[in-house]
Amino acid sequence: MKRHFTPFIEELLTLFPCVALTGVRQSGKTTTLRDLPQQWQRYDLEMGSDYDVVARDPDLFFRLHPKQVALDEAQLLPAAFPALRVAIDADRNTNGRFLITGSSSPNLMQAISESLAGRVALVEVAPFSMSEAFAQPLSGLYELIQSRRLLTDFASLIPSATDLQQHHDYWLRGGYPEVWLKNNPRFHKLWMQNYVKTYLERDILRLFPNLQREKYQLFLQMLAQLSGTIINYSDVARTLGLSAPTVRDYFRIAHGTFIWRHIPPYEKNAAKRIVKHPKGYLRDSGLLHHFLHLYTQPDLLAHPHMGHSWEVMVIENVIRGLNAQGVIFDYYHYRTAAGAEVDLVLEGEFGLLPIEIKYKQTVTLRDLTGIRNFMEEYQCPYGIVISNNDRLGLIDEKLINIPFGYV
Repeated sequence: MKRHFTPFIEELLTLFPCVALTGVRQSGKTTTLRDLPQQWQRYDLEMGSDYDVVARDPDLFFRLHPKQVALDEAQLLPAAFPALRVAIDADRNTNGRFLITGSSSPNLMQAISESLAGRVALVEVAPFSMSEAFAQPLSGLYELIQSRRLLTDFASLIPSATDLQQHHDYWLRGGYPEVWLKNNPRFHKLWMQNYVKTYLERDILRLFPNLQREKYQLFLQMLAQLSGTIINYSDVARTLGLSAPTVRDYFRIAHGTFIWRHIPPYEKNAAKRIVKHPKGYLRDSGLLHHFLHLYTQPDLLAHPHMGHSWEVMVIENVIRGLNAQGVIFDYYHYRTAAGAEVDLVLEGEFGLLPIEIKYKQTVTLRDLTGIRNFMEEYQCPYGIVISNNDRLGLIDEKLINIPFGYV
């Protein structure tokens, strides 16, 4: 199953001596290494024999293997990073020499920043986007975003071949590749159950041995209820019986291990009172639904968190699509004290772009008061509404409706 980020990785290998793939476990990093050309040598540091080969003398290893070497789960060998820096500096003008991966480890990012700053490019490997799950190309939506202007000719926005039922199937199951490859409802339930157990016991407790296991497990369950909402750390702390600083640390751990996405508020040059609390969500909708015990479409559609779930699934797909193309941007949410809000605000090389997300098919101008006020206040050239309306086109002179199938 082809990944949209592959061309971006190939581009980075022509520009940097080393590329690092990060991301949550079971998102496809190891598979990406297996797809490298045959001349690449791959070492899996979770295998004792491979670990011993590299760990015996990292400096000598890189002298013997000066190019086209891939280290999987590189964070398991911190001593490799200083040696890798020395190897890169010995031939700084040659790019595409090393590829490393690491998952669920703040230690990896620390090692990269300390030893490989300026020598490495980072790529986050996420679970499948919807278009990847159904083997569709990247949408023209991302060309629209980067165009910096309001389009009136939408011919370039070729829709994918996915239909409404496929959207809902992906939404329910999420994007973890193993779930799609097996394609079995019973396997899906058992895999998610074991995935959470492995994440907690293998990653979290190994990385943070002093963490209170039971409290963090309750925190994970609570994330499902908080997904897509404004986060008040003090309220969460009271519920869990912990201090606010400890809860902040828990959120940082969840974000740093790629299961939670922290979305800060947009508060630049605001003329109105802005809600300054962040939002956040579980990145994979399948994982969210596992925590909420939602395994069928009727159960999902009847659940009170259905709207939040749809919103964050769409946001995550938009972010993954932009990341896959190497677009430089930041993301925010926006909400005023009066309750006006915009679900997603993107700011990057393309300018400032507000995006509103609606599950329903019929969207009225009254539903879009928040985004229209935001566009007026910040002088945005246009805004986007993503909905289940099947018509692509202008809602008003500056608002484009894009059906989710085009994302």
